[in-house]
Amino acid sequence: MTRAAVRFVVTGRVQGVGFRWFTCDRASVHAVVGWVANADDGSVVGEASAAPDALQAFLAALRGGPAGSQVVDLATTAIDPDTVRTRAFEIQR
Repeated sequence: MTRAAVRFVVTGRVQGVGFRWFTCDRASVHAVVGWVANADDGSVVGEASAAPDALQAFLAALRGGPAGSQVVDLATTAIDPDTVRTRAFEIQR
């Protein structure tokens, strides 16, 4: 199966609103592996890998975010799927 992967940075009101748990839930729905974490600058960062269509659906969900969040931007950078460090989806901090 062909996989795609991205490093992502979500900015806006994304900490303190359940964004990491929302991300983990959406990853489960779309069969995405990777990780998510709060960054010191107030953004949420992570890496995600999945089949290309599933990855796009996952990123679309992140653009909407959970109730109480306000996503200003979702920046992505393509990465090698083999560099994503996990076989599940994890909240790292």
